Amino acid sequence: MSLNNASNLARGGAEDSSGKRASALDKVLDAWSPRVLSVVRIATALLFMEHGLMKLVHFPAAQPGAPDPLPAFLIAAAVIEVVGGALIAAGVFTRIAAFIASGEMAAAYFMLHAPVSFWPGVNQGDAAILFCLFFLYLVFAGPGAWTLERVVGTWRPKFAES
Repeated sequence: MSLNNASNLARGGAEDSSGKRASALDKVLDAWSPRVLSVVRIATALLFMEHGLMKLVHFPAAQPGAPDPLPAFLIAAAVIEVVGGALIAAGVFTRIAAFIASGEMAAAYFMLHAPVSFWPGVNQGDAAILFCLFFLYLVFAGPGAWTLERVVGTWRPKFAES
């Protein structure tokens, strides 16, 4: 063991294969990263679903500023928000659902929010931007550790085992 490695170990870290020092905290955070991604994915998807439910069935309340009856494009948006949000929350077809949801939020921002003002804080488009970017991240990062797809994918009926 080199003197450098001994010094790193004494400080609570060790060199990884690239020669960089990885602290004990980094190792713990890396181990929990997929689980935390799942928690954030589920919470964000449930908030996304709420926006669709507010448009479709006025739950928990009617969507502020939404016309009644809804035009076809808002009905389509609401369906994407409810179905896509449910799929993303469950971790089923996450990447495909997140890609569609991200596109919907980009379209919503540029069609409804951006014409009001350039500034997201003024045009109230900050949630649309955050949903868009987080769902785009999920397209590349995947759903995280806790998904229904993994549970169902590992379960096999008894007749399939023989």
